[in-house]
Amino acid sequence: MNTGTALIVGASRALGLGLATEYARRGWDVIGTVRGDRHTGLHDLAASSGGRVVVESLDMTKPDQIAALRERLAQRMPIDLLFVNAAITRGNIPIGDVPAEMFTEVMVTNALSPMRVIESLRSLVAPTGTIGVMSSRQGSVGLNTNGGQDVYRASKSALNQLMRCYAARYPDAAHTLLLICPGHVRTELGGPAAPLTIDESVPGVVDTINRHSGEPGLRFLNHQDEPVPW
Repeated sequence: MNTGTALIVGASRALGLGLATEYARRGWDVIGTVRGDRHTGLHDLAASSGGRVVVESLDMTKPDQIAALRERLAQRMPIDLLFVNAAITRGNIPIGDVPAEMFTEVMVTNALSPMRVIESLRSLVAPTGTIGVMSSRQGSVGLNTNGGQDVYRASKSALNQLMRCYAARYPDAAHTLLLICPGHVRTELGGPAAPLTIDESVPGVVDTINRHSGEPGLRFLNHQDEPVPW
């Protein structure tokens, strides 16, 4: 797929903004979501895009806002790529010390809410379009040899499992389904010592997503198009 319409959920900053910027640079129409009405880097990108980038408001933890977004986007269907990037972390806390409220917040934001978005908007995606979510190697059970970031890891593992459930629930769908690990990137979670910048990670993420366009089924891949162990 050379161009199309991409909906990127969680595009106000960091990797999400990087994805919106890269897709716009490649000639795609981009719909990016932000929480609330604050001014973000996505607004600046939209202002300089000549109409190619559109900003939508969405707090994906609120089902009524997901439903409202669906109604607004129904006029723009089909969407060629639905990609959910939004996620949070609440620090490197051993699981025994994590308050229940924090555990719930991270799980709802990182695992439940992306799947609610996908289930609600899947009918707006072109029949052979792509549905993806930003996962992480920290969600890999097989690669977890060092521990740490317990709740974040658990939320990404849950997200991976829920995408497995989703793929099994719609076995006849022709959508490409992707779990993407962007690599160890200098973001709030990755930290300042991470080996990759956003500008180094994002082109590989986009190349990987686009390379598998039109290939039905679920894959867990990194930004270099390499399989990530479950």
